Amino acid sequence: MAVVTDPQPPARTDPPASPEAGRRRIVAMTIWAVAFVAAWLGIGLPTDPAYAFVWIWLGTIAWHSDRPWRSHLRFARDWVPVVLLLAAYNLSRGFADNGATPHAMELIVADRFMFGWATGGEVPTVWLQEHLYRPQVHWWDIAASWVYFSHFVVALAAAAVLWLRDRHRWAAYMRRWGFLCAAGLATYFIYPAAPPWWAAQNGLLTEVARISTRGWKVFGMHGAGNVLNAGQIASNPVAAMPSLHTAWALFVVLFFLHTTRRRWWPLLLAYPLAMTFTLVYSGEHYVIDVLVGWTYVGLTYLVVGLAERGWRTWRAHRATQPPTTPVTTAPQPPPPPTETPTPPIPANH
Repeated sequence: MAVVTDPQPPARTDPPASPEAGRRRIVAMTIWAVAFVAAWLGIGLPTDPAYAFVWIWLGTIAWHSDRPWRSHLRFARDWVPVVLLLAAYNLSRGFADNGATPHAMELIVADRFMFGWATGGEVPTVWLQEHLYRPQVHWWDIAASWVYFSHFVVALAAAAVLWLRDRHRWAAYMRRWGFLCAAGLATYFIYPAAPPWWAAQNGLLTEVARISTRGWKVFGMHGAGNVLNAGQIASNPVAAMPSLHTAWALFVVLFFLHTTRRRWWPLLLAYPLAMTFTLVYSGEHYVIDVLVGWTYVGLTYLVVGLAERGWRTWRAHRATQPPTTPVTTAPQPPPPPTETPTPPIPANH
């Protein structure tokens, strides 16, 4: 017997698309795709949240080109706070270390403790690069670069689809995503940690190459970088714990898992695993960073879910309470004035 835990979205009542609307959509999406590829080649991959949002917004306009502009402007209005929060997040994490020496050795010890028996005492990053990294680019390097790039667009694209289909679920998605980002940012300030490539540069590990984007060079592409962090003014090389790359990947998959047929679950769950391999192999994160990131995802769903349940309970309880009307009493008439007895007038003798 199936147990439904979440209210199902109402059946769609949109009128069927006309052939003219279908042709208009194909033309608009073709123009968008050509412009997107041209921007890739000329500017770079959209690895900045504001830049990625512009392309996603243009994609929604092309997909629903028959809708009035008021609908498209409503999309921008709802998303401006999200983009501003992501921009503030990117800027603020650049100051998380405050010039202090980041944590590194305990992360190395943790990975060696968990996997040293299988890697000859090395951390998984060093072991993977010893076995897979070569001067020439292989197919797995290309795949790893594209998986790495997906971090910058998958979560935003999923949110855009939710906004178009069910704004209520979009709001639930954004509450959880915002909480996850805030928890990760707070940890960067409390516990600034360095990735494997930083540890290798500072003599704590043997040589580790930072190779997360080398696969793009095969196609002559590059990352546009973070526009708001131009010149690396606010970039932070030590925001490694937790790994929000894998946390975002798992978060998106879990959000859609209960509405997806079970036969597609292995394919969906392969995405956070592919992201984990990419980040560990490319020297961006330790496995302990990934495990902590996954733990944050679980805490996010638990905390936000409990908060939403408490909010619904409070609202339902408030709705069942009878309305309280102030008790008014009729004004009392003032007491009658008391007559002061007139003293007797003495008689004249």
